[in-house]
Amino acid sequence: MIGTPTLAADEVAGLRSRLGTRSVVFVGLMGAGKTAIGRRVSSLLDLPFTDSDHEIESVSRMTVPDLFERYGEAEFRALEQRVIARVLEAGPQVLSTGGGAFMNEQTRAAIAAHGLSVWLKADVDILLDRVSKKQNRPLLKNANPRAVLEKLMVERYPVYALADVTVPTRDERKEVIASEVIDALGRHLMQSGASLEASP
Repeated sequence: MIGTPTLAADEVAGLRSRLGTRSVVFVGLMGAGKTAIGRRVSSLLDLPFTDSDHEIESVSRMTVPDLFERYGEAEFRALEQRVIARVLEAGPQVLSTGGGAFMNEQTRAAIAAHGLSVWLKADVDILLDRVSKKQNRPLLKNANPRAVLEKLMVERYPVYALADVTVPTRDERKEVIASEVIDALGRHLMQSGASLEASP
């Protein structure tokens, strides 16, 4: 595709070397583009891609909406926590997580121990436009999805802000956002490497 950002082999090698065994973990609200951008970043870095919701569905042999309906959110989150912890042990990779995953303190600790977290931050209009095209969002089975999203943003954005890297996502090609993620990861790894070298 014309205009699609690519990475030189030495850039990929350098970034992957600094990552080591850690995974790149995408967090953010539904509709932020965690899967689409995650797949593109995994391609750019030549790393495997994993979607935690798909892993959960594979383990449980049920869809995420069915799990929510049958067992409730609390049971789903407990399963999600276990699945993400197991997946992270198989790094390095690019991992896309469900919107509520990063809200779990143990999951955040596992991500911090085995990965670098990337928050794809989006405004409510972008999110609403994207999620309105899909009917598989258990938390949005509501007469006023905008109000639900706005409430989730108030609850979750302060926690998402704990992520290692924040990249704004918007109405732009996924290749462009993925390139910005790569740049942000590179800066973060360089800064954290420099601070480690400066430590006594």
